[in-house]
Amino acid sequence: MSSVEEHRKEAPQTVSCYIITVSDTRTTETDTGGALIKSMLEEAGYEVIGSTIIKDNYQDIRELLYKCVDHAGIEAVLLTGGTGISPRDTTYEAVASLLDKTLPGFGEIFRMLSFTEDIGSAAILSRAIAGTMGKTAIFSMPGSTGAVKLAMERLIIPELRHVMREIYKR
Repeated sequence: MSSVEEHRKEAPQTVSCYIITVSDTRTTETDTGGALIKSMLEEAGYEVIGSTIIKDNYQDIRELLYKCVDHAGIEAVLLTGGTGISPRDTTYEAVASLLDKTLPGFGEIFRMLSFTEDIGSAAILSRAIAGTMGKTAIFSMPGSTGAVKLAMERLIIPELRHVMREIYKR
C-alpha cells in the first residue's frame, strides 16, 4: 500500500464545509456555482454547514474568511467567483493575503486541466488558489459551473479528506 493510500485510510470520514459565492450579481436563486458545490459535497459524504453570497470586496472577503476560521465547526471553506483579472476581481488577493500555507498544485493542476479538457489557452486567466489558514482548508475556484465541476470532481472531492488528515496531523 502506498503512503497516499495509507493517508487516505487515516483521513476523517467527513469534513464540515462552508461555501462562499463571491459575486456582485448572483442571488440565492441564480447561484448555480454555490448550489453545485453544495450538491457535489453532499453526494460525496461531506457536511455543508452553511453558505453565503458576498460582494466582490477585498476587505469583506477577508473578514468573512476570518469569521469562518474562528468558527469551531468549519473545517474547510470553498469559494467560487472573483478569481479573474478584471478590476472588480479581488478574491485571489484576499485569499492569498491570509493563507498560512499555500497548495500551489491546486491552481497549477486546475489550470492544466482547464487547458487540456475545457477552455484551452484562456486557462491562463484563472487564478484558482488553495491553502490553509490555521487548521482550516481554503479552496478558491472560478465562478462558472464548468470550473466548479472540474475543480470539485478532479481535485477537491478526491483529496479534501486527505488534506484534513495532513492539517490535523501532529
